[in-house]
Amino acid sequence: MEITLNKIFVGLPKTIGSKEAANPMERIWTSAIFKEPVEGPIWVGKTGLSGDGQGDLEHHGGPEKAVFAYSLENYLYWQKELGNSEITAGGMGENLVMEHITEEMIAIGDTFQIGEAVIQVSQPRQPCWKPARRFKVKNLALLLQNTGKTGWYFRVLREGFVEAGQSFTLLDRPYPQWTIQKANQVIHARQQNFSDMQELACCELLAPGMRATLAKRIEKQDPGAPDIRSRVFGPNE
Repeated sequence: MEITLNKIFVGLPKTIGSKEAANPMERIWTSAIFKEPVEGPIWVGKTGLSGDGQGDLEHHGGPEKAVFAYSLENYLYWQKELGNSEITAGGMGENLVMEHITEEMIAIGDTFQIGEAVIQVSQPRQPCWKPARRFKVKNLALLLQNTGKTGWYFRVLREGFVEAGQSFTLLDRPYPQWTIQKANQVIHARQQNFSDMQELACCELLAPGMRATLAKRIEKQDPGAPDIRSRVFGPNE
């Protein structure tokens, strides 16, 4: 089945919420998760799409997280699973909504041409508390993580214009064994398999930051999963 670019989204950080809100989910917060659809061609550069930005530059953005993609098929799952029809394309803050591909089908290092650009899968997204705040589902980050429906990042190998409706052409697949789903299982396992982790850490096309994180966990030889509460719940608690 042909992989297509269903929609493109970009947006800059905005601040919403109320200082006086008793419910943490309604307090003031800043994020670039609220992106708008793009009509016509848009430039994809080494650090992202023209007109796009991030609210948290410590954890988002940069050449290894230049473009965030999410599967259109995942939205059908979340609408049914959570009974929320408002969780639609663009809702996770992605730039590219890809159709006919999911985390089980796409792998680290997969290299695609889309329009004029050439992009390469660099790592899974590690879900944080912001989608949960947006949709008022406190455990949404955990659900994203536990199902593996996290989305993924691309690095940009060749800049160029892209447009919704175009098809992705697979140019190279050097690590078919390291699907995003499999990488997520290794990264987020409650009981760590250090053999698998070592193999993933040696995957040369996994983003350097993620490889370094895995290397530190291997060095510590701590079989338990790292504390993720600040990432998945953050100020929503």
